[in-house]
Amino acid sequence: MLRRRTPGMPLIADAQAWMLQRSARWTVRYGDALQQLNRGPTIADPDRVRVPTRHGRVRCDVYRPPGNEAAPPVYVHLHGGAFVMRHPRMDDFFARIVAAECGAVVVNVDYDVAPGARFPVAHHQAHDVAAWVAHHGIGFGVDAGRVAVGGFSAGGNLAAAVALQARDSGSFRPACQLLGVPSLDIAEEPADKSSPLARPLVTPAMMALVRATYFRDAAARGSAYASPLRAGDLSGLAPALVVTAEYDVLRREGARYATRLEEAGVPVTHHVVRHADHYFLDGDLTRARATLDVLTSGLRAHLGVEPWTLR
Repeated sequence: MLRRRTPGMPLIADAQAWMLQRSARWTVRYGDALQQLNRGPTIADPDRVRVPTRHGRVRCDVYRPPGNEAAPPVYVHLHGGAFVMRHPRMDDFFARIVAAECGAVVVNVDYDVAPGARFPVAHHQAHDVAAWVAHHGIGFGVDAGRVAVGGFSAGGNLAAAVALQARDSGSFRPACQLLGVPSLDIAEEPADKSSPLARPLVTPAMMALVRATYFRDAAARGSAYASPLRAGDLSGLAPALVVTAEYDVLRREGARYATRLEEAGVPVTHHVVRHADHYFLDGDLTRARATLDVLTSGLRAHLGVEPWTLR
């Protein structure tokens, strides 16, 4: 009897992931309208560096703020894309806004994705880039004592994992972890994640694809670095800024993580973007700018940057 192939089967899942990766630069366009929301000075196009990691050298785009500060703080950013879309320029708008409004050097990490890489490759690369920046701050031209890490969606998962790895290994102490609409429980069945919307942006099929490609090892999905929400101990982690969206299927796990961090004694700010789905900065530009204010003001506070120095 012939077996019916399903999207979850390895070869088909890898093919779907490859096609999403190859098409990302044309299909991911939500940041275009957000470029106009920058309230700070114009930021030059990024330089490109390659940072050594356990899994080879990783390309990073480096955005530098204008000004003469000898050693500005640094924000290491991890883009989204469901661990299959390798397109750091999707968050070019945010890198420019942080550089302009927070006076920080922004390192936008081009980590490996599925199907070419499986867990924990991207997680190791994300940590190793941030730790390298913290240990080579003087030569890199930044303040090694003021290194924040953050990301959106899959990048939020990576940022939370970086904070956990940094604590567990003692590699460095992040100034803060910025978790935007983060995916924090890969082990939970996609069907158990819900939204009040009939057609939410993050679908069960997409979550199943992520599990079948990057998180192919089912036994590893519940580990602390894959699913930070399932970590046994959250004490001693970097202060967190967690942003969730009201209609996002990932909102519950983000809210639960914020609560658990607070219970563990970690300073937390949890902001909910009302009437928004997973693309929490999409659509209403007034709402988007208000949300960006939450993100940039939080980063400035944790990085020790005074707001009025940017005006």
